[in-house]
Amino acid sequence: MSCLVFFRVFSNKNYELKINQIKVSGLSDENNFKILKDLDELISQNIFFVNKYYFLSILEKNNLIHSFKVKKIYPNSIEVQIRKADLLAITNFNEKKFFIGSNGKLIDYDSSNTNLPYIFGKVKIVDFINFVKIIEQSKFNFKEISEMYFYPSGRWDIKNKHGILFKLPKKNLIKSLNIAYRIIDNEKLKNSKIIDLRISNHIVSTDE
Repeated sequence: MSCLVFFRVFSNKNYELKINQIKVSGLSDENNFKILKDLDELISQNIFFVNKYYFLSILEKNNLIHSFKVKKIYPNSIEVQIRKADLLAITNFNEKKFFIGSNGKLIDYDSSNTNLPYIFGKVKIVDFINFVKIIEQSKFNFKEISEMYFYPSGRWDIKNKHGILFKLPKKNLIKSLNIAYRIIDNEKLKNSKIIDLRISNHIVSTDE
């Protein structure tokens, strides 16, 4: 974990409760430094009068941040410990690619992480995050997904990295995902291209 420190020294004893050091950790050096610059006006302020709402106003603007913790270290230091948002998927918004973060925010896309699933269809981020939570409650491994398809009806299809497309029902998703998990290792269905689980208690398989 990288950490940057903004430091100033005050020799006058009257300044002993004035903030002269801010540490930020959890992001890259570049992004830690950007946050330090935003917090620069805290330097020389009385440490007792700095409240959490100030940090909220600064840090919640950064889409890379999932959560953070602020520690006042008396008499004159502050530490900001950041938990970076996990990158969950890639999506298109206004004809531009973005990552979707675990914090429910769009994060600028770069080509350094293209192993994430790609989302097709117009989906609200909150609906996607809820779907991820459902997957995490099942036995199906989210990391095995290469593509995700969202339909206006609210239904999802997912394709795994072996090229199998699973058509999921709108309801009873955990049950269907657990079935999909078992199907992956089923010798009789290993050559299937599409597995339709939309009909309760039925599995429809096609190799086309």
